[in-house]
Amino acid sequence: MGVSVLKPGLATTVQDTGRPGYYNVGIPPSGSLDQYSSLAANMLVGNGDDAAVLECTYMGPELRFDQPATVAVAGADLPPLLNGEPRPTWESFAVGAGDVLSFGFLRSGARAYLAVSGGFDVPVALGSRSTYALGALGGHRGRALAAGDELPIGPAGGAAPRRAVPEALRRNHPKHREIRVMMGLYDHRLTDSARRAFLETEWRLTPVADRTGFRYRGAELEFRDRDAPFGAGSDPSNIVDAPYPIGSIQIPGGVEPIVLHRDAVSGGGYVMVGTVISADMDDVGQSAPNITTRFTEVDLDGALRARHERAARLDALREAVG
Repeated sequence: MGVSVLKPGLATTVQDTGRPGYYNVGIPPSGSLDQYSSLAANMLVGNGDDAAVLECTYMGPELRFDQPATVAVAGADLPPLLNGEPRPTWESFAVGAGDVLSFGFLRSGARAYLAVSGGFDVPVALGSRSTYALGALGGHRGRALAAGDELPIGPAGGAAPRRAVPEALRRNHPKHREIRVMMGLYDHRLTDSARRAFLETEWRLTPVADRTGFRYRGAELEFRDRDAPFGAGSDPSNIVDAPYPIGSIQIPGGVEPIVLHRDAVSGGGYVMVGTVISADMDDVGQSAPNITTRFTEVDLDGALRARHERAARLDALREAVG
């Protein structure tokens, strides 16, 4: 018994905190693109941090519950409906056996996280239940959900409904985002004017925005002339293959920067002009097509401060939700 998938939504996958430790063999960490919202949903239903949730992208699924449970939805403003009646986001509520949970139209953000008391009990693969669809690994059969799927639920911890995240600790989803980056390792390949333009341009997110990477449009950037080193391609943005950190920013051909996210490949032959700091990767994950973004440069001290502030916000969330 558990949950039956009546309609899968657009791209609904099982995710958790991810599977670190395998990037050296080409397996990315995967996991929720918005870790904060995923953790909040789990806290609301009394789960541990690493319990599996559903990541619902742009459009939610329709699910029938075969047993009573406590559920919560956090992240994007994707309003849940229980048997057609509205239910709140950022607050846990009860569902009964036979109840159908569906979703209204997305209002803001990009990804909502559905947690159920006990977590979605899919098999563990390399220490995680997260779906890595490109590698057909983890989650439910290594893929996004499909109509007719059956998802088991683990033993519940007995959390009562109507836990809520205070308004001040809920995510908001502005139409414009300021995303902090540390420049390098290869920003020296840009001309001085191109480097300035990268940081001064208001970039617009294209529809090419998924778990692998987010592609932006707004300006064409010039690379310095050079003799390509042995093993590099002919594109001015090519280098000899190098490892990619999560959050690294490529600009193939000098157009449409791509921010690599949690399902990205571990290396390749494009320069990385900068890397989004870890504290802002959730914001990238909640970006929807056509929102605008400005990349703001910070140094290592600024990145560490931001990480400390994010940790403090998580501590406040744990204290508030219990």
